[in-house]
Amino acid sequence: QVQLVESGGGLVQPGGSLRLSCEATGTVWSVGAMSWYRQGPGKQRELVATITYDSTTYAESVKGRFTISRRRSENTMFLQMTDLGPDDTAVYYCYAVVWHKELLPPNNYWGQGTQVTVSS
Repeated sequence: QVQLVESGGGLVQPGGSLRLSCEATGTVWSVGAMSWYRQGPGKQRELVATITYDSTTYAESVKGRFTISRRRSENTMFLQMTDLGPDDTAVYYCYAVVWHKELLPPNNYWGQGTQVTVSS
């Protein structure tokens, strides 16, 4: 099967930066759209950013501060986060559309989540 392995979370001071990574491992023929979601304390999970073959989109709250990218050859996605504030504190989840084999329909996968805490 497929696992999405996340890394890069941690504790950072307000105004600081972090870079999250997500790698799709296992039986992967191709990876389509990939996204980052987050869920803050007492909040619903929200979409942060998405990257497809030819586009990127961002939540209004992170535009200009976060950058999503991917290294397609390694089935890896990144989220560079800058100018972090307390409202960015959340568990960040990776999401991906993955084909196991050519001609079969894709499946959707979630990572286990990585904690980002912004605090002085």
